[in-house]
Amino acid sequence: MVNRIIDWERGTAIMDYDRELIAEPFRIKMVERLKLTTPAERERLIAEAGYNGFLLRSEDVYIDLLTDSGTGAMSDYQWAGLMQGDEAYAGSRNFYHLRDVINDLMGFDYVIPTHQGRAAENVLFTTLLRPGQSVPNNMHFDTTKAHVEHKRGRAVDLVCPEGLVAQSDYPFKGNMDVDRLDAFMKEHGRDKAPFIMLTLTCNSNGGQPVSMANIRAVRAVADKYGVPLFFDVARFAENAYFIKQREPGYQDKTIKEIVREMFSYADGCTMSAKKDAIVNIGGFIALRSEQLYRECMVWAVLFEGFITYGGLAGRDLEAMARGLEEVVDEEYLRQRVGQVKYLGDQLLKAGVPIITPTGGHAVYIDAKRFLPDMPQAQFPAQALCVELYIEGGVRAVEIGSVLAGRDPETGENLVPALEMVRLTIPRRVYTDRHMDVVAKTCARVLARRDSIRGLRFTYEAPVLRHFTSRFERV
Repeated sequence: MVNRIIDWERGTAIMDYDRELIAEPFRIKMVERLKLTTPAERERLIAEAGYNGFLLRSEDVYIDLLTDSGTGAMSDYQWAGLMQGDEAYAGSRNFYHLRDVINDLMGFDYVIPTHQGRAAENVLFTTLLRPGQSVPNNMHFDTTKAHVEHKRGRAVDLVCPEGLVAQSDYPFKGNMDVDRLDAFMKEHGRDKAPFIMLTLTCNSNGGQPVSMANIRAVRAVADKYGVPLFFDVARFAENAYFIKQREPGYQDKTIKEIVREMFSYADGCTMSAKKDAIVNIGGFIALRSEQLYRECMVWAVLFEGFITYGGLAGRDLEAMARGLEEVVDEEYLRQRVGQVKYLGDQLLKAGVPIITPTGGHAVYIDAKRFLPDMPQAQFPAQALCVELYIEGGVRAVEIGSVLAGRDPETGENLVPALEMVRLTIPRRVYTDRHMDVVAKTCARVLARRDSIRGLRFTYEAPVLRHFTSRFERV
């Protein structure tokens, strides 16, 4: 069967490759045994975990699609790098390799490693954000929003209207609504909105990409109001791959060329390297401004350790550098994004409602259409996660009313436009056969959806409540 990539501008189909003749661009040299429990055992285990998948033991999960953060499989090149780790407290050679890779790939001169992405957010926001100020973004994800609110700021989501439509063929549903951004900046100015952020890809609405044209337009607004633009780039390479496949004028460019252009419009970025750097731990801040770098250094030393290790061992820095080199390989990205699409196609064939088009790192089930009669106050996406685990041992994550949290000013529960279950695929870990099992699990739950009961809190965590809250069935 020939896989076809759509040229969204001209409406024509471009033959890309014959999927039947191309397998994963790697061989498996080590395996980890998986334990399959019975449905009765899983019913007991999820109840003991307060109906929250985060509180399950990983050994009790058959196929773990909770997150792609730190769950990928490193390559032989990365494992070899672990043996070259320099455990110096200051001035590690592995830091300088990482800095040089980031400079070559993204064009930033100043790099501060951190132990993960949320630590990078903490350092940057502590430096730049003051109480009462706002941060406009296409869509904040959980920790980014939490760090803004922790600094007593306001996280403002300005995704394009198409980004909140569950079913569509719009190719760049992660785009910022530039007109709304311009109006917001005109009203608030740089004193009330000191910087703009753009999340690539947009995790909160389906792993959806941002186009190069939109990145340029957001840069123009930032320049107009004299504020810096920062990217959240946990999945920057996947975003670049979508630009190559979907945006006219980029088909003949390499992924690395596209990445360099993307970052040319940014003043800096934060990254959870546990995603597109394919490592188990790590992150960084990368900047153009030496002055801002020096200001961030103060908090990096306080929160993360010295500025050349950021809470990481030298071997972690080396694995991160090598992962960044590998992630822009087009054959890797073709398999990575292709596997996500494969699972999405299997779910669509089974009648399971999903967010379309599929994104780069996960397939998102539309819980509103899956459980149309369950009110969002009973957390349908969380309830669906429970049933997927009981049915097939599949651990997914809720991206809906639980994650949305409460309004920091009124205390009222926020009701998101999209109520989703994220089936997050770790990098280079599972085969398409595993994806078939996931699809069959979802189909079986769909067949008995009328029996699914909603949930309510028995314990509600005050911050990032989806991680540690506990529930009971209604």
